Amino acid sequence: MNQNHVSWSTSQTIGLSILVFSLLLFAPITGCTSEEAERQMPAAERFALGMELFNDEDYLQAIEEFKVVTLQYQATAFADDAQFYMAESRMAREEFILAAFEYEILLRTMPTSEFVSRARFQRATCYYNMSPSSRLDQENSRKAIDEYQAFIEYHPTDSLATVAEQRITEMNTKLAQKDFDNGMTYLRLEYNKAAVYYFDLVLEKYHDTPYAEPALLRKAQAQVARKRYAEAKEALDRFREKYPNSALGSDAEALQADVTAGLAEKKAATNQQGKL
Repeated sequence: MNQNHVSWSTSQTIGLSILVFSLLLFAPITGCTSEEAERQMPAAERFALGMELFNDEDYLQAIEEFKVVTLQYQATAFADDAQFYMAESRMAREEFILAAFEYEILLRTMPTSEFVSRARFQRATCYYNMSPSSRLDQENSRKAIDEYQAFIEYHPTDSLATVAEQRITEMNTKLAQKDFDNGMTYLRLEYNKAAVYYFDLVLEKYHDTPYAEPALLRKAQAQVARKRYAEAKEALDRFREKYPNSALGSDAEALQADVTAGLAEKKAATNQQGKL
């Protein structure tokens, strides 16, 4: 019985040894073959694989394939394509900060690429997509404006230039709303000097937005509250000249009555002092 047991154990040990030897023998060969195939896949095939994944909306895997092309095949005609679609994949995943970075790499390192104009537009669109409501910080709105303006300057005849102009107007309107809302907040709190400051910002920087009209009127209102009747009259005169058919006309008339009364009161006080 012991002899049979020893014989069986010896056979088992030999079998296991053969199995382990086989695994050790073939594992590195298989690994090397896989790595070799990955390394030697032509740039065209690697890019095509990335595009197939991109079109299937498997953007994360597409990014990996495009990354291989940009790193291993920088000197090929597919490098800029891969860089652009890597950025597009980030955009599709709404990773706007990373997408903007990838577009910037193309613009900086591949300035002759056919994708330059589109990359510049899309970089601006990254910031446009990150632009928050007017109540929040508007850094990304300002960046979007700057990037769209750069796009128009570099590519004035591009078909997307009109879209860029529309988005600049949209972002400027949002910035104007933020300053106007700040002015109204200070006006309600009776911090009238601060209110005038913000209304002036709207009038100086965003005079072509819908917020310029009410800003001019509310500036007059804040000046009346400060008893700066001459400045209020000047603002009202400008308001009537620029917006003769304004829906805020009745408010302007009410303010005009306050201005007239205030100026008359000041004149009477001045005359009284003169008599003394």
